[in-house]
Amino acid sequence: MGSRFNQRDQKRKVNKIYNIAITVVSILIVIVAVSIFLSDDGSDTEKATTEPKQTVEKDEKMKVDKPAGKEEDTDLTKEDEDEDSKATEEGTEENTEDGTDTDANTDTNKDTNKDTNPDTDTEKTGDAELVEVEGSGDGNVATTYTSESWKPVGTEQSGEHTTSFQKNSVDWNEMSKAIAHGAGIDQGNMRLWWLQNGGSPNTAIGTVSEGDNPKTFRVYIEWVDGSGWKPVKVEELKTNDKK
Repeated sequence: MGSRFNQRDQKRKVNKIYNIAITVVSILIVIVAVSIFLSDDGSDTEKATTEPKQTVEKDEKMKVDKPAGKEEDTDLTKEDEDEDSKATEEGTEENTEDGTDTDANTDTNKDTNKDTNPDTDTEKTGDAELVEVEGSGDGNVATTYTSESWKPVGTEQSGEHTTSFQKNSVDWNEMSKAIAHGAGIDQGNMRLWWLQNGGSPNTAIGTVSEGDNPKTFRVYIEWVDGSGWKPVKVEELKTNDKK
């Protein structure tokens, strides 16, 4: 009986040791679990605390840096505006100079066209400035013009003048000279197609052309005492009606 009691007592001790060990292990597990939980919560709290701090610091830094950047942008913008204004002024000066040159060229072109364009109201033939006037209504007349610069061609005749239509006479030759002067062609290359009285003793009308040029002129001349024959009007004909 004593032996059985010892076995039971020994078994009880073993169970007690097991219980103690289980309790210790359980406590250790609880402690480790609590430690892990507290550790995780602390990290999250620190992280949460750190992030707002960093955000606040970042915002404050942006607030502090922003005016400087704005001032720098303002300075750059001002410099760009100054450069643009300077470039605009230089471009305006160049355009002004170009405009002056253009105006000068325009005036030159106007003068050139005035001298060379036969369709204008005023044109030059030789040294005579011609002014287009109203025609007589003749359907064969293309243009009628006169000139204040026409002067008498001079004369070798003296005394009372008598118009002569005799070919190669002094008066004939002087009339031919005045007709060539009015037509603006060389007398030596002029073809006199017709020469007739102009309706009064001291007037005449000649129809002429230059060489083989088909352009034909009807020239009106009058006698100026002591000075000779003078052209007074020229008609450019569409066709040579005396050919």
